Amino acid sequence: MKKRSRAEYERGLPGYHDPMAGVAGAPYARSALTLRLWLAGFGLLFCAVAGVLVLLWIPELAWLGWVLVALAVIAAVDFAWVAHRKRRGEPG
Repeated sequence: MKKRSRAEYERGLPGYHDPMAGVAGAPYARSALTLRLWLAGFGLLFCAVAGVLVLLWIPELAWLGWVLVALAVIAAVDFAWVAHRKRRGEPG
């Protein structure tokens, strides 16, 4: 087996996140990072705005507002992680 360089590890190894990579001649899985970045951005924006609006205009549904705010926080973390992976140079 060929010794890998540091640059290959920094770029990301093919099939690293795919436990079935290369089995029976299957190609390595590629992550759709750009799509995931767009979806995380949309989720962040939508949930943050909807959560604030529900909290301000419908106090009886405050629990729903807080659920939307929590989802916005999760989307922000996902957005940051995917942006980090793209900056690192992973394909997708």
